[in-house]
Order: sequence, then C-alpha cells, then structure tokens
Amino acid sequence: MDGADGSFTGAFPGTFWLFGELIFRWVPATVIAILNTSPSSPFANLQEPVAAWNVPALLAQASGQAGYEVLIKGWFVFALISIAISIPFLAVVLYCWIRIFQIRRREELAFRAAQRTVAEVDIPRTQLRWNRIEEQAGSSNPESWRLAILEADIMLSELLDLQGYKGETIADKMKQVDRAQFNSIDAAWDAHKVRNRVAHEGDIIDLTPREVRRVIGLYNRVFKEFRYIE
Repeated sequence: MDGADGSFTGAFPGTFWLFGELIFRWVPATVIAILNTSPSSPFANLQEPVAAWNVPALLAQASGQAGYEVLIKGWFVFALISIAISIPFLAVVLYCWIRIFQIRRREELAFRAAQRTVAEVDIPRTQLRWNRIEEQAGSSNPESWRLAILEADIMLSELLDLQGYKGETIADKMKQVDRAQFNSIDAAWDAHKVRNRVAHEGDIIDLTPREVRRVIGLYNRVFKEFRYIE
C-alpha cells in the first residue's frame, strides 16, 4: 500500500484492502490458530476472496471434524445469546411504533373534531339552545326577539357546516345546497333575510310577535328536517 493517495478519496482503496484482509485472511488465520490446525490447511495459501457459500466447507476442512463441531456449537450458542439480547430491543422498537401510531391517531381525530363547528354528540346541547331561543321568542321584550333570531341563524350556520357546505357567509353556504337534498331551503333563505334586516337595521326594524313566531317557525322547519332538534 506504499505511495497511496493521502486524500479523503484516496483512503477508500486502503479501507477496502484492510476490510478484505480482516475478513478473508485475519479471521481464517485466527480460526486456524485457535483450533490448532496445520499450516497445510486450505487457509494457509488463501490469496483470493472466498464466496460466502464456500466458507463452511473451508472451515470444516481446516479445523477437522472435532474442531468444526466445536466451532458450530460455539456459533449456535452465540446465535442464541444474540437473539436473546435482540428480543428486548425489538420489543422496545415495536412498543414505540405502536405508541407513535396511537398518538398520531388521536391527533388526527382531534384535528377532525376541531374542523367541525358542531358534532353529532353536541345535539343534546343544541336542543337546549333551541329551547332557550323559543323562550326568548315567546317573551314580550323586542330585544329578546332580536336575540332569538340572531341565535337561530347561528344554529343554521352550524347545521350547514355539519352538512358539509362551506363558505365565508351563510349565504355562500346555502348557494351550494342541492334542493333535492334540502327541502326546506326556501324557508332557510326567508328566515336568513329577516335575520340580515335585524342585524343591519337593529332597533329600526319593526318586529311583531306574529312575525317573530313566523321566522322562528321557519328555522324550526329547517332544523327538524335534519333532526337537528326534536
């Protein structure tokens, strides 16, 4: 190996040469020394790399029957010890993989739940909100009437979200509705228009108990079509 290139790239040939010497000359020589084999064994004049499938035959010839059996027995013990040591590490790797899968699954479910304004499990709470809206609509206070209509329209927006309609405004969501799958869409539009007047005109709009009952009834039709309320 004299005159070898001292650069990083030039170190590769020397590295491969050392690796070849270690595998194909030093290891066989060590086996010969341990098993007290004669210099005339097949390893004595080994000059070229040996194919992996020829190694057992060469070891058997070099060590003799008794020595080869000792070598095989030692390798068997080594393999058992290696497997015994590897099993705990494999168990740890498997446990970590399962835990990572479980954590990612929980994160995915939490992310999906966060994307929805109202989930199916919230229906009982929605019914309580609707009961409160009906109480406000049945009061004698015009301010409560306006609050009832505004809150009912918020519930309409949440229902549209739950049905998969997306948009920045309720009108944008309702424009995507297929009438064949939303029989009360006209009632939703009518109620939403009144809500817009309440929101934009405030105290100026002249609401009557009859008009409030009519508008709340429109929302009621929409919600009951999709079993959003009882």
